[in-house]
Amino acid sequence: MYLDCLDALDQKILTLLTQNARYSYSEIGELVGLSRVAVKGRIDALEKKGIIEEYTTIINPQKISGAVSCYFEIETAPDALNAVIDRLYQCGTVTQIYRMSGNCCLHVHAVAASQDELDTFIRNEIDRLDGTVSVKTHVILSRIKDVKGLRL
Repeated sequence: MYLDCLDALDQKILTLLTQNARYSYSEIGELVGLSRVAVKGRIDALEKKGIIEEYTTIINPQKISGAVSCYFEIETAPDALNAVIDRLYQCGTVTQIYRMSGNCCLHVHAVAASQDELDTFIRNEIDRLDGTVSVKTHVILSRIKDVKGLRL
């Protein structure tokens, strides 16, 4: 299994943090049978190793009036890939960029404040990407299941 490199206590700590990243060191300690200081030391070590990357608040754009969330599958010519990535990376509407195998070189997630903003983003950014072979756009209608990070 992918967590075999971690001992049972680290696995329990990670499970608790994925359930609620706002747990205090003391609360985690009570749940796993360690002191607050020991929990802090373990979490610090997991952060230093890069196993825990960040703590964040996740905002559901579908709950915000008018927000539109969509995915783009962008296939580029090989020599245009880095320029396309650089341009999309700089755009505030883009929230995620993944390089993929297969025909679709990039999988891009974007969130716009409105349908008009999405239209402007597509016209001014997506449609102007030099070196694209194809672009497929998928607007998200509803979120059914959305697991954040690694499932423990």
